[in-house]
Amino acid sequence: MKKLDLLPKILVGGLVLGAIGAMLFGVFARYVLLPLTDWMDVDPVNFFWVEEVGETALAWITLIGAAIGVAERSHFSLAILVHRLSPGAQKAVHHINHVVIFAFALLVAWLGLKLAIMNGGLTSPALEFSLAWVYAPAAVGGVLMAIYAIKSGRAPIGTGE
Repeated sequence: MKKLDLLPKILVGGLVLGAIGAMLFGVFARYVLLPLTDWMDVDPVNFFWVEEVGETALAWITLIGAAIGVAERSHFSLAILVHRLSPGAQKAVHHINHVVIFAFALLVAWLGLKLAIMNGGLTSPALEFSLAWVYAPAAVGGVLMAIYAIKSGRAPIGTGE
């Protein structure tokens, strides 16, 4: 199970590296290749796909990263009052917190799926891939967040499991 938990992190890491590479190519193409092709009077290199790759990668990084945040319990929490409650009340707050995360994650997944289906017939201007790929991360990230919320909610308070 630990190897399966690494898969989203590896995916996000690969997407970050890919997005950085695409953006660096875009900068290189804009400021080096474009003036060079203008000077040589040849057709310019098409680099307009870079923006679409970056936006799509950012969507996937954000939503899968949010799920990783839920799995590692690094989501926002404010421990002002809870630590003063009895252990039973702390456990109840812990479970309520994860139920709210679970409900929000299912809402995100449902709306992301609806958006992906609705925009599945549309294509991006430069690469002409389905715009469902831009909205699918909400569905995937929402499902992952829901799974991780259940897993984190069942773990004892104070553990990183």
